[in-house]
Amino acid sequence: MATHNAKELRKQVAPYESSNTKDSIIQIINTVVPFLVLWFLAYQSLEISYLLTLGIAVFAAGFMIRIFIIFHDCTHHSFFKNRTANKVVGTLTGVLTLFPYSQWGHEHAVHHATSSNLDKRGTGDIWVLTVDEYMAAPMWQKIAYRLYRNPLVMFVVGPIYIVLITNRFNRKGARMKERLNTYLTNVLIFGISGLMIWAIGWKAFIMVEGPIFFIAGMFGIWLFYVQHTFEDSYFEADKDWEYVRAAVEGSSYYQLPKVLQWITGNIGYHHVHHLSPRVPNYKLEEVHNNTKPLQNVPTITLSTSLTSLKFRLWDERKKQFISFKEMKAYKQNSKLAPQSKPEL
Repeated sequence: MATHNAKELRKQVAPYESSNTKDSIIQIINTVVPFLVLWFLAYQSLEISYLLTLGIAVFAAGFMIRIFIIFHDCTHHSFFKNRTANKVVGTLTGVLTLFPYSQWGHEHAVHHATSSNLDKRGTGDIWVLTVDEYMAAPMWQKIAYRLYRNPLVMFVVGPIYIVLITNRFNRKGARMKERLNTYLTNVLIFGISGLMIWAIGWKAFIMVEGPIFFIAGMFGIWLFYVQHTFEDSYFEADKDWEYVRAAVEGSSYYQLPKVLQWITGNIGYHHVHHLSPRVPNYKLEEVHNNTKPLQNVPTITLSTSLTSLKFRLWDERKKQFISFKEMKAYKQNSKLAPQSKPEL
């Protein structure tokens, strides 16, 4: 994408970079209220059948993902025009989703500023190694990387580790306001959890909250993973990296059925979100539909997105993700390639 086109594209998106207070409040109501109702119904269903409880938990988890999208917008200051309103609502939705507002907002801002930049990986993103980096890595790092990229670890262990452990501690170098927000979030989480355990018992609380949090966390990580891990994605060294190209080529358009699109707060329009994080989630589809260049971006569906599970390494030569199996073939071909003889 040429530079002048990039400037024009951002100009076309600019009019949508403003929230509507009424729409934001409606979204809070139609998201948080159903979540609380479903949580209560899941609790009541414990006396009937735990299978019924798990079924209700699936729907409640969907609304928890939607709550997270509100939290996510607040960290970008795109859900309300007022920064204080974003912080208050962001902190409260962070309590419901078990994420600290200020800490996650900082890491996510870094992710946006460095997404697809090979020289600035490591903050707020998924661990990605290039083929050359993997081949040159010591054995312990290769094992660690293979474990990290294993779907069982990433989508099952990952949510537990992130939510229950890393989210509870401040990052190194965090400023006092950020630290205090993490402390406040933890106090509110433990306080509300303690109150719920006192009211309904620890066993009932875990049987309801556990599957909701786990299912939401698993699919939340899947959404983040698939939006940046697809075959012809975009990665460049810092000297060649371009913000707009990273947004529209390094972030996918995840074309979901309308129900799932609604539940996930339109986050499937991830290319639009990365191009302009100030666009609230309820305007992302409108931006995509009204901005022609954005309709010609990498598009994945529910079925095609499953192929991303095999992608493990970034091949800088082919400019695409490849699997470990493909990497082995590449390594084998390199060994078999005839060596040129030195000229006499």
